[in-house]
Amino acid sequence: MAILVDDATRVVVQGLTGREGTFHGLRNRAYGTTVVAGVTPGKSGRDVEGIPVFDTVAEAVAETGANTSLIFVPPRFATEAVYEAADSELRLIVCITEGIPVRDMAQVAAYLRGRPSTLVGPNCPGVISPGRSNVGIIPGEICMAGPVGLVSRSGTLTYQIVHELTQRGVGQSTCVGMGGDPVHGIGFIGSLERFENDPETGLVVLIGEIGGDDEERAAAFIAERMRKPVVGYIAGFTAPPGKRMGHAGAIVTGSSGTAQAKAEALEAAGVKVGRTPTEVAELVEGAMA
Repeated sequence: MAILVDDATRVVVQGLTGREGTFHGLRNRAYGTTVVAGVTPGKSGRDVEGIPVFDTVAEAVAETGANTSLIFVPPRFATEAVYEAADSELRLIVCITEGIPVRDMAQVAAYLRGRPSTLVGPNCPGVISPGRSNVGIIPGEICMAGPVGLVSRSGTLTYQIVHELTQRGVGQSTCVGMGGDPVHGIGFIGSLERFENDPETGLVVLIGEIGGDDEERAAAFIAERMRKPVVGYIAGFTAPPGKRMGHAGAIVTGSSGTAQAKAEALEAAGVKVGRTPTEVAELVEGAMA
């Protein structure tokens, strides 16, 4: 099995006719993902290498049975794209777009509350279940199918640690790039809960970074609810206090939000925390032996 995306995933790419949408939509299709439609207002009736384009998500869903949206539209249009996908009751919405204002995302979060759609992102690399479906920008060639679930706030670290695992012959069930914006869709807890309930996931890797309290809340969930082993990594041990680093969700103040505080919270919950990506892969390899 896998979480979020699998063989039944049918993708509509919002923004398929744009440069990024075309490149990654076709790349995902070449990987084996079922990409059934694109949406660009005003371009209905066209196609991108055989993928039909519609004016609205509702039309695309009605014609193709799409159940997942992949969003590649500029920040000023991205929230409306999410609303449109949610109104069509797509089960999964993956928003790659970065630069969406926090206030806009707060409104999106409120809009999605109680609806059947799960949002991944924004400002994220998406989701891949190796060998089954790739909905986003994670390079499929560095992944392999296997029993390790992975959820990460960092795109680059996702790629590095997945590559380290694959090089050791340790495959992945699903890799979730949740994104690092302060307000986002699915997070650590939502992903961990799904991995805990997935019979083919035997171990989970959690990749965090400085800022916010997502990792501390994940540690509490792991201590109370997780039976499967978790291996962690926190980026930012050398970050200077009081500065926002990359897309970290909050400025570090005092000991709150620091890499050390997060690592300590995870370790107190029984999570082994690697200090380098290579050490993470070694810990996973050892736990799977």
